[in-house]
Amino acid sequence: MKTSLFKICLICAPLALASCGAKKSLVKDNATVPTTQATHKHAEEMQLAFVQKVSDQKVYAKNIVSGLSFTANMDGKSITLPGALRMRRDQVIRLQIFIPYIGTEAARIEFTPDYVLVVDRLHKQYVKGDYNQLDFLRNNGLSFYSLQALFWNQLMLPGTNRVSEGDLAKFDVNLDGMGQNVPIMLKNGNLAFTWQANRNSGLIAQAVVAYTSRSQGNSTLTWKYDNFKALGAKSFPATQEFSFATNATKQARKATVKLALDALKTSDDWETNTVVSSKYKKVEVQDILGKLLEM
Repeated sequence: MKTSLFKICLICAPLALASCGAKKSLVKDNATVPTTQATHKHAEEMQLAFVQKVSDQKVYAKNIVSGLSFTANMDGKSITLPGALRMRRDQVIRLQIFIPYIGTEAARIEFTPDYVLVVDRLHKQYVKGDYNQLDFLRNNGLSFYSLQALFWNQLMLPGTNRVSEGDLAKFDVNLDGMGQNVPIMLKNGNLAFTWQANRNSGLIAQAVVAYTSRSQGNSTLTWKYDNFKALGAKSFPATQEFSFATNATKQARKATVKLALDALKTSDDWETNTVVSSKYKKVEVQDILGKLLEM
């Protein structure tokens, strides 16, 4: 503000000595300052309104259940298997992988607020650990609630289990572009989030979580959404593809998983947590996707 007034005074001062008409010019130029403030306030209101629009697209259901086709690519290996997804808000995200044609469960990945569980049914072994023990989650600074927001196609705010109305102003928005999608950004410590939301519908088409650390290296999680289907009064992405890349390990690694969902339902007739049989052997914590590809 002070800089703007100083520039106006410099421009108008010589004219003020010449005539009374110059005084009118000074008043006119000063009048642009509140106009600029009003424009800036309007831009902020437009940005907040867009974030609100995106936030309002989240589904109301407490449970989401669906069959799926699971495809994973990592280190030159690729598998495609049938499976199922069961999610209960704030409690569990469960991915089940089945043996083709037979339908027997081969593997199960379960995320809860407290731990991650991977069960290998074929070899009767399992991996269980908290989020700090698992490289691809720790290096991306992800918790259960962060993953839940990604699976549920929603905005997230690290350290909280949901984004409240009062949190919406914390997000930055760039409405200046002409593209179909509008970037929404958030910086939190070593984490940088960028969502691409459709300008008209407000639906999130992509989310990128970048983690940068001198001691732990750089990691990027890219989550893409497509093929939105009706789920109650809202829409849910029936196709989700997430890629994880990191140089935190001795060798740079990248893994991609694609979930093609079908027959989305909101059924609640299923158990929340998995109880592992005492006959299963607990093995050391390893990369979850790598473990799955070895099955």
